[in-house]
Amino acid sequence: MRVLSKLNNFLSKLAYSLAMLIVAIMVTALSLSAITRYISGTGYDWLIELPPILVCWLVFPLLGPILKEGNHIQVDFLSSLVSSNTNKFIKIFTNLTAFIASLIFFKAGFDATMLYFRLGQMMELELDIPIWWMYLSFPVGFVILALFSIEMTIQSIVDAKNPARRET
Repeated sequence: MRVLSKLNNFLSKLAYSLAMLIVAIMVTALSLSAITRYISGTGYDWLIELPPILVCWLVFPLLGPILKEGNHIQVDFLSSLVSSNTNKFIKIFTNLTAFIASLIFFKAGFDATMLYFRLGQMMELELDIPIWWMYLSFPVGFVILALFSIEMTIQSIVDAKNPARRET
């Protein structure tokens, strides 16, 4: 468990660093596009095309860290209706569901990535970027989510077995 927690802490820092870099690149690209268009009257299409390409790499690697922090959209109406013991089992169920879903989406993302890798198709943009590069964010993000879900499931089971343990 300790190794998994350390790995997930590292992945969390890496995912947030990647997200900050991507946001900085997006803002810079759009700003340069506007400045170039204002000064010269024409712009570079690739500066406008780059941010949408990077969105998938912004979103999917953050799935696990955001889930662990509890920042996903969630509905907590059941927690106010049931006992704290039942809430512990709901957490176990929720974390297991996230784990199973991450495996399913990993498989689908991996298959799509491999399909586009084998096809060798490029995006029809000014930038020559292989399509598989964008799809690679799906399996990467869902592997990260699976690791975080495993950690959270184990922690939920430990919390359920130990009634004296306080939630943080």
